[in-house]
Amino acid sequence: MDSVNLTDHFLIAMPSMTDPYFSGALVYVCEHTENGAMGLIVNRPIDMTLSVLFEKIDLPLEIPDLADLPVYFGGPVMIDRGFVLHRPAGNWQATLRVRDHDLGMTSSRDILVELGSKGEPRDTLISLGYAGWGAGQLEDEIAQNTWLSVPATHEILFELPPEERLPAVMQRLGFSLSQLSEVAGHA
Repeated sequence: MDSVNLTDHFLIAMPSMTDPYFSGALVYVCEHTENGAMGLIVNRPIDMTLSVLFEKIDLPLEIPDLADLPVYFGGPVMIDRGFVLHRPAGNWQATLRVRDHDLGMTSSRDILVELGSKGEPRDTLISLGYAGWGAGQLEDEIAQNTWLSVPATHEILFELPPEERLPAVMQRLGFSLSQLSEVAGHA
C-alpha cells in the first residue's frame, strides 16, 4: 500500500468510523505523499455563510451572489484557519496545486480579497480547518477498512450541493452507503 497515491481522490468514511469528526464524511485528498496526507471534508457546511466569514475577517464582499455560500468544516486540524479549494489554481501566495490539475488549495488571504472583489476564482469551496494524517497513517486506516477511496470528479466538488456529494460518489461506485457493512473483514 506504500506506493498508492490518493491525491485527487475522495475518501468515504466507512460505517464503522466512530470518530465524530469523520463519521459520514466525504474527504477530498489535496495531497498524499510518503510524509502524510491532507484533505478537506467537503460535505459538512457549518452554520456560517461567506458574508459572515468576510465580516469576521474584516474583508468587503462586493459580489452579492456569493453572500449565502456556505463555509465548511474542513477537518479538526487548524479549525481557526481558512482553506480555499478552487479552480482555476491561479497564482496565490500560499497555494498547493493538486497534481497536474488546474485545481488548488490556498490558505492565504489574497484569494479571499480577489473572491470578494471580483468573484474569482469561479469555483470555490471554503473551509475552516483541514484533515491531516501522518506518514503511513492513512494507509494504515485504509488497510483497517476505515476509508473507501475513489477518484474524485470536480463536478461533484463544485457543481453539487453538499448533501448530494456523498450519494453521488457512492452512485459512481454502484452502491449506497447503507449497503456497506460496519464489520470489516479480510479474505
